[in-house]
Amino acid sequence: MTGQGREISEVIAGEQSRLRNFIRKRVPNEADVEDLLQEVFYELVEANRLLMPIDHVTSWLFRVARNRIIDFFRKKRPEAFGGHLVAVSDEGEEVSLEDVLPAPDAGPAEAYARAVLLEELEEALDELPEEQRDVFIEHEIEGYSFKEIAARTGVGINTLLSRKRYAVLHLRERLRSIHDEFMKK
Repeated sequence: MTGQGREISEVIAGEQSRLRNFIRKRVPNEADVEDLLQEVFYELVEANRLLMPIDHVTSWLFRVARNRIIDFFRKKRPEAFGGHLVAVSDEGEEVSLEDVLPAPDAGPAEAYARAVLLEELEEALDELPEEQRDVFIEHEIEGYSFKEIAARTGVGINTLLSRKRYAVLHLRERLRSIHDEFMKK
């Protein structure tokens, strides 16, 4: 084994458990956890093969893992949004996204409306600055508390609250027209 190969093996052995736990906290299916972990290590091997300079390997690995998790949920977004996104109605009851979307098996018109609404939501989320999008997804979709997010990222709770507030304002404005269009029908 070459010197570089040995270094990569040592990094993988040293970080594998922590990375697996990091991914496992965010991805419920164990097979998906293993797939994502392998993707992260594949990127490390590729970066090494391409002689890409990596200053802080551990932080780089966790950043790659986080990006792979986000990509994973983007691919599965309609399914992931299903029952997790929670809001509070005017009456104080929790409402999931599934409660306000048309049922997927209610007919062709409803299936179309559902697909359009989910696509608009995905596009609106993609328009957000990364910091706002991340805190919105982690808090609203993944269910992490601001305290947990702050502990994991090192960003203050007030900053996280502010980022989420701006995300919500943008999403409200961005999705208002599609909401109004569907409410006319």
